[in-house]
Amino acid sequence: MCEGDRAATLVAMKFSARTTELIDSPIGAAFAMLDHRVNDRPLLDLSQAAPGYSPAAVVADRIVEAAREPITSRYTPAAGLDELRQEFATDLRHSYASSTITATDVTITAGCNQAFCATINALAEPGDSILLATPFYFNHEMWLQAEGIDIRYLGCTADLHPDLEEASALIDGTTRAIVLVSPGNPTGVTIPVEVIADFAELAARHDIALVLDETYRTFRPTDAPAHAVFDNPDWRSTLISLHSFSKDLAIPGYRVGAIVSGVNHQREALKILDCVAISAPRIGQEAAITGLRHASGWRREQAQRIARLQDHFVAMMARAPGGFELVTSGAYFGWVRSNDQRSTDETVRRLIVELDTLVIPGTAFMPTDDGMLRFSFANLTPAEIDELGHRLETY
Repeated sequence: MCEGDRAATLVAMKFSARTTELIDSPIGAAFAMLDHRVNDRPLLDLSQAAPGYSPAAVVADRIVEAAREPITSRYTPAAGLDELRQEFATDLRHSYASSTITATDVTITAGCNQAFCATINALAEPGDSILLATPFYFNHEMWLQAEGIDIRYLGCTADLHPDLEEASALIDGTTRAIVLVSPGNPTGVTIPVEVIADFAELAARHDIALVLDETYRTFRPTDAPAHAVFDNPDWRSTLISLHSFSKDLAIPGYRVGAIVSGVNHQREALKILDCVAISAPRIGQEAAITGLRHASGWRREQAQRIARLQDHFVAMMARAPGGFELVTSGAYFGWVRSNDQRSTDETVRRLIVELDTLVIPGTAFMPTDDGMLRFSFANLTPAEIDELGHRLETY
């Protein structure tokens, strides 16, 4: 077959509108602009919301050890290694001061994104509706669109908490779930305990799920429980809590997350997981076990270090360099308003091309362009945060 025939064959292939109509990955789109930079100086990368630092030494050592063990190349049980499910249930009972969580409530997944995807597929089908709190995590929106789910964007209050009254009005007979993220990605805002309780009660009243993504729970400004929903003996009929070991243990490449839910949801989610990855990688699960058992102090130190970086970032942004206003911050993130009159995508392009500063446009997290930007400061040094301020001042 000649080159022309091969090209014609490729053009003739048809693709699903559910994917062709999706946005490209905002991270990938931002990185694609790096080739157009006009300066020769170090890049300030505020795009990634995952650790750029190495895991604890004890975890790294276990990864090396596990890589040499023949069993590491094999599948694990579909729901995850029993040891990891036990250790994580213990961690959760301590974190939430709740005795109701057991290992049987835990399903291990290949990252928290997979946890979300399997959860949604277990709950909803095309034509069903799901409430998605704004600003949302972009992969959540992308998956709901890919699955033909009717997304009902849930607005927020002035303090960026999901609006309970609006949520109540959006729910109807097609609604299957409410999706919240706390702390928020991209805002970093921690939803108050009482607000989460109100949403759990609303979901229970309508016999729908409350899907709560708690990826950044360790990076909240308190050690108090993130919510009290686990104290309700009936929580399994309403709450589905999603977690990530990537952030807590700095192992994003090893793909380990978790779903905490009742047995009925687990059974349906495991059907999806069996079709996608069979089980989460064993080597990542071994790393997580070691981290939970032996790296709790290291986890606290990293959370405290990032909290100090946040304080430094907030202090720098207090002068609104270049007209960029910090609306809120928390966890890994600063949610920043640009006073530029051009579109947010154009603002991001100028920041990357001319100021060598890589950020993600707020349009990745909102259905409208409100002039917002996500700054992920957690992988910068204090000196780089200062340099960020200097660059923004030249905008």
